[in-house]
Amino acid sequence: MVDQGLIRLKPEARYVMQHADYGYTTNLPLSVFLNENFLLATHFKGEPLTPEHGYPLRGVIGAIPGRTDLKTVYLWKGAKWLRGLEFMTKDRLGFWEAHGYHNQGDVWKEQRQSG
Repeated sequence: MVDQGLIRLKPEARYVMQHADYGYTTNLPLSVFLNENFLLATHFKGEPLTPEHGYPLRGVIGAIPGRTDLKTVYLWKGAKWLRGLEFMTKDRLGFWEAHGYHNQGDVWKEQRQSG
């Protein structure tokens, strides 16, 4: 997206907030958003996403087999029904994080609740 010129980032941007239907938000470090394992998906297996699976647009983050340089994030913080992206200089808690969930939420470290 950035490489193709679809998104032009200000140099001070460090985080991105995904805004979705029903007021749902989820925050990500910009470094995660820009990695190859973050996708803005419109289709799955050649078919458009269904409303149940996030139509019209869904953020998806996952592992790429054999890539040890990317953080394994276990489908972490990808919004369904995505409607907008907000690029921020400072991190702001998304919906679940503002309701007590851990901001990193690393399943391998069992980070569930904020401390």
